[in-house]
Amino acid sequence: MLKKITYPHSPYNQKLNIDGLNEHYDPLCILDSNSQSNKNQRLYSDKIIAVGATAELLVDSNNNNALEQLQEFCYKKKNSWLFGYLSYDLKNEIEQLSSDNIDNTGFPFLHFFIPEVILQIENNRLTVFYDDGCVTKEKAETIYHLAFDQSSPSNEVEAASSFISQYKPTILSRITKQEYINSVNQLKQHIGKGDIYEVNFCQEFFAENAIINTVDIFKKLNIISQAPFSAFYTTNNHYLICASPERFIRKHSNNLISQPIKGTAKRSVVPYEDQKFKLELRNSEKEKSENVMIVDLVRNDLSKLAKRGTVNVDELFGIYSFKQVHQMISTISCELKDTITFTDIIKSTFPMGSMTGAPKVNAMKLIEKYENTKRGLYSGTVGYINPDGDFDFNVVIRSILYNQANKYLSFMVGGAITNKSDAENEYEECLLKAKAMFEVLK
Repeated sequence: MLKKITYPHSPYNQKLNIDGLNEHYDPLCILDSNSQSNKNQRLYSDKIIAVGATAELLVDSNNNNALEQLQEFCYKKKNSWLFGYLSYDLKNEIEQLSSDNIDNTGFPFLHFFIPEVILQIENNRLTVFYDDGCVTKEKAETIYHLAFDQSSPSNEVEAASSFISQYKPTILSRITKQEYINSVNQLKQHIGKGDIYEVNFCQEFFAENAIINTVDIFKKLNIISQAPFSAFYTTNNHYLICASPERFIRKHSNNLISQPIKGTAKRSVVPYEDQKFKLELRNSEKEKSENVMIVDLVRNDLSKLAKRGTVNVDELFGIYSFKQVHQMISTISCELKDTITFTDIIKSTFPMGSMTGAPKVNAMKLIEKYENTKRGLYSGTVGYINPDGDFDFNVVIRSILYNQANKYLSFMVGGAITNKSDAENEYEECLLKAKAMFEVLK
């Protein structure tokens, strides 16, 4: 039975001991909204931490019934907290597609787990959840104390961190700027022929033989980005370090919402200039054109799940400011039909339209043709399902993927290509989105 311990005075202002949790528990998932004031643009609680596992589901890329296994896992483990991720290449099971590009990060199709302990911080209050059939109250309290242990790290940990910090990985680009520009122009030819209306085209930056302190990198990225959908996720030597500003999909009761981002503008420390960039984004016909195409795609995806007449665009072209960029975000909602399952929703909506393009299947085929790297967990999703069956999942962007076993580090960035796109400007937008990752790694 699920038990909880509530602490009236949260240690929220204390430093979370991620190092200690990462050292002693696998898997580990930390979801951080960074206390964003707009709760409609927040994932999770203020912060939620899933520690260890009493049960796990891991499906590798050679399996062709991942969603069937996931549905069975969800059914057997209903009334429990589940945390997990879905990789972009799960598309190959949902549609008749394939992925033949290189994959050096090696993330599986999907991974879900039931934590030993969940630490949820909300409204300056901490709640510790645990299943007393699997975990004792004493162990739950031990994990709580470890999570907020303010003691100094051991000399060994300090020495290891100092040693790792001496290494600055050499970041390389998978393609040259000219190759990127050529691909964008070729994709525009496909748009001109009517093959697609829009496509999300991405490029990879990577480092080989990279030795990094994953916890330190996450802390730094979270500080400079303060994104509402941040995540630190580790299992079996695979690390996701995520500073995403985008929600994929959220279910609350019988209501489902999706909030695609399309439209990006840089920030400025000069107030009048920053406001100028924001207004230019708000008034950009190109950015609004990109955004509305994906809104229409999401409306179509949700219509397969919705009760008749309940699909609604709650907000169109909303402008939201984050530490690194301004973003254009729209919100689409619906009321779910009865008996719709989690995997039904995934089959109808994944991968998210903001990371594919429209029409979705044609766009994904061209993505495979013109991109040079298998996306893996990039442009996938990570999140949780709570005991009531409600869930919240982000879009894995502005993220670093790291395979500690083979020391391979990767981050991808991209943007929407339409007939109005200028290849040079699209390349510069990629660098803008990659800025925070470059900063924390160098």
